[in-house]
Amino acid sequence: MEFSPRAAELTTLLESRITNFYTNFQVDEIGRVVSVGDGIARVYGLNEIQAGEMVEFASGVKGIALNLENENVGIVVFGSDTAIKEGDLVKRTGSIVDVPAGKAMLGRVVDALGVPIDGRGALSDHERRRVEVKAPGIIERKSVHEPMQTGLKAVDSLVPIGRGQRELIIGDRQTGKTAIAIDTILNQKQLNSRVTSESETLYCVYVAVGQKRSTVAQLVQILSEANAMEYSILVAATASDPAPLQFLAPYSGCAMGEYFRDNGMHALIIYDDLSKQAVAYRQMSLLLRRPPGREAFPGDVFYLHSLCGSPKLELAQYREVAAFAQFGSDLDAATQALLNRGARLTEVPKQPQYAPLPIEKQIIVIYAAVNGFCDRMPLEKISQYERTIPNSVKPELLQSLLSSDGLTNEIKMELDAFLKECALPYL
Repeated sequence: MEFSPRAAELTTLLESRITNFYTNFQVDEIGRVVSVGDGIARVYGLNEIQAGEMVEFASGVKGIALNLENENVGIVVFGSDTAIKEGDLVKRTGSIVDVPAGKAMLGRVVDALGVPIDGRGALSDHERRRVEVKAPGIIERKSVHEPMQTGLKAVDSLVPIGRGQRELIIGDRQTGKTAIAIDTILNQKQLNSRVTSESETLYCVYVAVGQKRSTVAQLVQILSEANAMEYSILVAATASDPAPLQFLAPYSGCAMGEYFRDNGMHALIIYDDLSKQAVAYRQMSLLLRRPPGREAFPGDVFYLHSLCGSPKLELAQYREVAAFAQFGSDLDAATQALLNRGARLTEVPKQPQYAPLPIEKQIIVIYAAVNGFCDRMPLEKISQYERTIPNSVKPELLQSLLSSDGLTNEIKMELDAFLKECALPYL
């Protein structure tokens, strides 16, 4: 007996097959390279592309669409453009440039796209975040109310940095700008060891822009030896990387740091340095035929909340008086005392590299200098006295300095007696 389907059944079967066929059918928008050179590709045919969208070339190299023009799209290539030729196909990815983020990034060294370059394999479980998102408004932000200790006496006492603010480190070459940043990361090791909850831990993101690969390797070694990589992420766009990657690196590092912020944790991000990013951005702008000048600098507020107004004032007076003192020898007692105190206040903030000092030890050392315990001491013995104090002080006295009550009369009396006894061998 032969089976002969009815016309209605046949129509239903054909309709379902056709419907399913189109649901699985995907059309990729494809463009072609019109011209390429100096890391910039002009592509024709990507009419629906979004600004900041990632594209992929036939050679596997990726790029970002920055210039959306009538005739073509200006695409910045993330990598070498030598494998890209005129006429090559370019495919939209449909996603805005994003990078991996999360705790899986801790201890890793990645490039500007978040790809690991430390030879330790692929990243474990992580999420992805866009590199360019709208920043929270001023009203939504909490005002600066908590310090971020660097472990450097000169910084924490005179120009303290608050959590939630930005700080610019300015200086000539080889003056120690990077050293300040590294010491700050190392200082978080001892602070993180004291916290009781994960939300109090401060994670660090270090973005190296335009530096030598050897310098980055040296930095990784320093942080690894101090066990600081366990709470740090290193984003590296070295001098040998193309300008687009050097331009992108700070945005990528920021996206990784914002993961901790958005999940109720603390994060410190260091850009070293942004002048290299500015040069890379200028190079890209010129090649894309954009105006190369800076667009704007955001308004910023530097909070100087220091319990240390006294040394600031005394150091300022010392500098002023010292300039005039070199012209005359007959100085009154008050001026001599000011010069004497200022010279000692200048000695106290000095400390060796990669040796950050906890805040309670900084307090006791600066207290000694400000309150005259070093005034009768020879200058060459100041550093010895300053090293002796933190090593011989009672742990209970150190802990009391961190209490919310501040320096009570009882603590001051105990502190004065201890400092006076410590100073005797050096007078």
